[in-house]
Amino acid sequence: VRGGRIIAVGTTSLRLLESAAREDSTVAPWSGPTDIFITPGYRFRTADMLMTNFHLPRSTLFMLVSAFSGLDTMRAAYAHAIATRYRFYSYGDASLLYRAEMSDGR
Repeated sequence: VRGGRIIAVGTTSLRLLESAAREDSTVAPWSGPTDIFITPGYRFRTADMLMTNFHLPRSTLFMLVSAFSGLDTMRAAYAHAIATRYRFYSYGDASLLYRAEMSDGR
């Protein structure tokens, strides 16, 4: 283990990393389907950052990014995105999000 940051590119890769994560936050070889459903309150064990697009409000993917970066952070990011006319959804603009615990030193 080298230690460094893990940056998930997309919500699907984040879900797969979390599915392969052990309790000690290491990632084990893994194969198979996942039924992980990430909502606010979920304790992330793998990724430090997430690159993803701006998802539709009130969607399950917005719930996932809110769980990752915090609801207040995402509300502020989306307010900025709307005010400056960012594009949303699959062919929209991208964001690079920090995990909420990282911003307060945990």
